[in-house]
Amino acid sequence: MNDRLQSIRNAAARLKARLPGFSRRAGAGLGTDLGDEGAGLERTTAGADGFGQRAGAGLVRALPWLAGLTAVAGAVALLVTHPPVHEVPRGAVTLRTNTLTGGITEARSGSVLKLPGLHEVRDLPVRDRSYHPTRFARADGEAPLQSLEGLSLGLDLTVRWTVDPSRLPQLAASLPDDIEGDVIAPALQGIVYRQIATHTVREIFSTQRGPIQAALEGELRRKLALDGIVLRGLEIGNVDLPHEYREGLENLLAEGLASEKMRYTLELKEKQVKQTELEAAAEKVRRETAAEASAREQVIAAKGQEEAMKHVLPFKQRQVEQRQLEAEAERVARVRMAEGNAQARGIEADGEAKAREKLADAEAYRQTRIGKVAVDQMAAEGALLSRHPLLIQKAMADKLSDKVQVIIAPPPADGGFIGKTLLGTKQEPAQEQGAQ
Repeated sequence: MNDRLQSIRNAAARLKARLPGFSRRAGAGLGTDLGDEGAGLERTTAGADGFGQRAGAGLVRALPWLAGLTAVAGAVALLVTHPPVHEVPRGAVTLRTNTLTGGITEARSGSVLKLPGLHEVRDLPVRDRSYHPTRFARADGEAPLQSLEGLSLGLDLTVRWTVDPSRLPQLAASLPDDIEGDVIAPALQGIVYRQIATHTVREIFSTQRGPIQAALEGELRRKLALDGIVLRGLEIGNVDLPHEYREGLENLLAEGLASEKMRYTLELKEKQVKQTELEAAAEKVRRETAAEASAREQVIAAKGQEEAMKHVLPFKQRQVEQRQLEAEAERVARVRMAEGNAQARGIEADGEAKAREKLADAEAYRQTRIGKVAVDQMAAEGALLSRHPLLIQKAMADKLSDKVQVIIAPPPADGGFIGKTLLGTKQEPAQEQGAQ
């Protein structure tokens, strides 16, 4: 951008030297021209002086417009490269002060419009911050602390702070830019040096660390509150001592701890002895109480047994009587059961005898009936055989049919039945005479 402006200024100077009638204001306008018009004008006026005069007159007439365009382009380029906007940092609040009216605008997030020459912007922290001084952190450091004995020592401190949110407009104008270096560090240094100088190294190192921390925190809180800073807390970390003193102090502390341990050990032994005595006395009382309780229990048990026997003896007597009655009842029951069994067996024998008698009568009647039927049948068969003698041969053939298949016999001489020969029957003389 600067190179382009310088080239435009050089072209305007050369054009002014060649054109005698060119005015001083035209030359100044050419010095602030933006674009390539100056370079083109230089190339155009290099030809002829007459043409240059006409071009110079046209340039004078167009100069206000070119100046306006140049100013607008410059303003746009300035806004693009340097926007008038301020971003609110995280964990902070932005206070914008109007230099004309004195009004203050507060913003906690986003962006804030900042016009040069009109607005002044200040960022103040609203979150807790930690300040860790290093000047007096070591005994051999830049500015070590001095104890009551005059020994150098270092103290590791951590200060948590923030600004008072109710006094932000006032603090924006009163607080310096480096709050920790210009406000907190001097206040802390003065308080720490004064407080540490009133205590011994042993108190700072071991016995009085808590009260020293509380005193430092209280005094520093009151002092910073005057400047609009809220102290959240102060923590004491490592205490740096000279090497020789640290060894001696550690040995002294070890001896003190040993003596304290011995004292506590002796007290513990004494308490153990007393505890043993008390335990022995308690054991004695416990045994006596247990013996008395056991005797009382035996007396009570004897009385209980006596009282129980008063109830047990009648109960035993009733049990004996009950068993006698149960035995008598069992005997009677067995006698009655035997009588019942005998009666049942007599009844069963009578019934069986009567049944056998009836069976015998039935069998005799059956035999009688069978005999009568057989006699009748034999009489019928005899009459039948008398009328039909051939039935005898048929009956004999039927009975022998399953044993004899073929029978060979000579025919009788008289031409009678062949069965007579097999049966070996002889004809009686009366029958033979009758037959003759």
